[in-house]
Amino acid sequence: MKREDLIHPIVSGNKWRKLNFNLAKAIEEGHSTILSFGGAYSNHIHAMAAASEAFGLKSIAIIRGEEMQPLNGTLAYAKSCGMKLHFVTREEYKMKTNEDFILKLREQFGEFYLIPEGGRNAEGVKGCTEIVKEIDIEFDCICTACGTGTTMAGLVNSLAEDRKAIGFPVLKGGDFLYRDINDLLSEVSIMKKNHWHLETNYHFGGYAKWNNELLSFMNNFEKEHNIPLDPIYTGKMMYGLFDLIHKGFFIENTTVIALHTGGLQGLIGLK
Repeated sequence: MKREDLIHPIVSGNKWRKLNFNLAKAIEEGHSTILSFGGAYSNHIHAMAAASEAFGLKSIAIIRGEEMQPLNGTLAYAKSCGMKLHFVTREEYKMKTNEDFILKLREQFGEFYLIPEGGRNAEGVKGCTEIVKEIDIEFDCICTACGTGTTMAGLVNSLAEDRKAIGFPVLKGGDFLYRDINDLLSEVSIMKKNHWHLETNYHFGGYAKWNNELLSFMNNFEKEHNIPLDPIYTGKMMYGLFDLIHKGFFIENTTVIALHTGGLQGLIGLK
């Protein structure tokens, strides 16, 4: 297991990877404010708030849905870091990539450096390409949970052709990620990448959904290996990986890297 959850106590996992080059670019371009999008329990928003505060940057989060008081742990922490929270309806949130909507946000909040939801851009992919470079053992396959597909694109982009990558979408109907991941790859590479695929049957009903079977697996995994998982991302990926192993998906002596993408802040609310 590649323990990305141990990178930093707050800005951990793939969130750190996706923010790294984005924040560096924002500072290089002279921006003082960062704006991004996320749900009420977003790991991305939680990490961005902490990172922005550490770098002395102002931060704004466009949050999907109505404001609920008191704020949950994720948003309360973000606010404590100085992040400005702006709640929009779910219909408005769907406009997050619309140029006119972004223009209105600039008119309302002033100039800012925009980080797409989940850090889904070329800088985010660039950050995730560094994950494979740090693995110092020989391996055949690397597995990751997939939300926006940015981490998967970074892994695929940095893998040698004789190595495989498997993504486990945490959203129901995750086949759309084939298109999104290929779009991201086209932004950072001139070569078409075919040594990867998605396993779309381990979403447990959809994003942020789980059942007792998944929670039991997570509890047993932590008890046996002393490694905590979360029910939104890493729990589903590890459950899927173990299921594939039991079904004989991998040939004997295959070395598989499981990527722990962090996101453990969500466990506070779950517990």
